[in-house]
Amino acid sequence: MGFLVTTLIFLLSGGVASLLSLLCCNRGPSTNLFHLTLVITATVCCWMMWAIVYLAQLKPLINPILSGE
Repeated sequence: MGFLVTTLIFLLSGGVASLLSLLCCNRGPSTNLFHLTLVITATVCCWMMWAIVYLAQLKPLINPILSGE
């Protein structure tokens, strides 16, 4: 449940950031496309970093070694 909810939050924040970049930085079609590409790339990179950390904590590759004492 947490993975899906946070993914939707990233999608919504990426959409809002894309709309704000189009509204605030309207300087022509090629510049708008460049800004939109940067915002989408940054959103996807942040989501991938979060997803990797989340999944690594969910199922770690190395199990902790507990002492017998």
